[in-house]
Amino acid sequence: MKVLIIGSGGREHALAWKVSKSPKVSKVLAIPGNPGIGRLGECINIPITDIKKIADFAESENIDLTIVGPEAPLVAGIVDEFEKRGLKIFGPSKEAARLEGSKVFSKEMMKEFGVPTADFKVFDNPDEAKEYIKEKGAPIVVKADGLAAGKGVTVAQTVEEAIEAIDRIMVNKIFGEAGNRVVVEECLKGEEASYLVISDGERYIPLAPAQDHKAVFDKDKGPNTGGMGAYSPAPVLSPEIEKEVQKKVIEPMIKGMKERGTPFKGILYAGIMITDDGIKTLEFNVRFGDPEAQVILRRLKNDFVDICFDTINGTLPENLNWDERTAICVVLASKGYPGKYEKGKEITGIDEAEKIDDVVVFHAGTAIKDGKLVTNGGRVLNVTAMGKDVKEAIKNVYNAVDKIHFDGMHFRKDIGAKALKRIKE
Repeated sequence: MKVLIIGSGGREHALAWKVSKSPKVSKVLAIPGNPGIGRLGECINIPITDIKKIADFAESENIDLTIVGPEAPLVAGIVDEFEKRGLKIFGPSKEAARLEGSKVFSKEMMKEFGVPTADFKVFDNPDEAKEYIKEKGAPIVVKADGLAAGKGVTVAQTVEEAIEAIDRIMVNKIFGEAGNRVVVEECLKGEEASYLVISDGERYIPLAPAQDHKAVFDKDKGPNTGGMGAYSPAPVLSPEIEKEVQKKVIEPMIKGMKERGTPFKGILYAGIMITDDGIKTLEFNVRFGDPEAQVILRRLKNDFVDICFDTINGTLPENLNWDERTAICVVLASKGYPGKYEKGKEITGIDEAEKIDDVVVFHAGTAIKDGKLVTNGGRVLNVTAMGKDVKEAIKNVYNAVDKIHFDGMHFRKDIGAKALKRIKE
């Protein structure tokens, strides 16, 4: 069986790694892939939003299954194009992917289906948005409606900061058309967690809970990033909270999407804030989180290819099998990320790191230049490790990190600390 992975980051390397372990798979291909994926299979350089060209390639190569990593091709309608041609693909339709593609649509669906979320108002006029902000005061959250590569949300601590965000998004159009509308919503306080399920449009099975670390510096300081590390399981999601998320968030959304004629198939990812007033939904994503995928897939014992086909065919199993151990991921980033950073720094030590038991290094922003592996992005590598508990997993992952080097390498030194604290409490 030939399996095609769409995307080029650490999440996609983790998907390729997991798929390559299936006895059913004879060849792994990726569009466009990265040097890490290239060690597992073949990388093809086609833009990920050139949907027709990707579908032509899948047809000509007799691809048996396509798995989409990032949100952009899903929002652009890659699943609809593949299904029209009778090609098997794992992911939601264009209409269902609007849950991530449009913050306005997502909030409206939450309201319609009774999913708990922050109070909000939608604006297409910057002056009206600013007046509302002045009236409400700070802290307050401003979100660009469309896709903004994870950078479209501003948690403003002052009214001035919120007004600046409106100017950046709606007036200066730093995200282009994605900033035609904004959502302005109340600022929630609490601890954030990621809850992911796989849905076949009618039923769902939960994935192992994970916790992401968005801020670039230790102790959650500094600007938000695409994610600086993750671990699974996540003690913040107790069995009681997990049941509450399923009942109040996941089930109403899957039922509501089906009833409106746009069933959700694929990964439904709810960003949850656990507040003193109960759980609230921050947002929905329509694909694996990155770096949550890296720890979830390390713990998953099932054949992921089987799960993909079960999702497509509407035959999901009752549950999945999980490694009881803890998985942890530390992101190695370029100096300056999430702002400006340099590329082309030589990377050494990956082979040494992977000699440590249960360590796998996923490539996120790497390239081959003059025969050497070099940095080619803000998030460069995802170092993952397993351990019998959180403490051992932390020790293993940072031992591996110590073996790797590139100029300006930056990483958080406290990934997993929140879990340790909760266990001690």
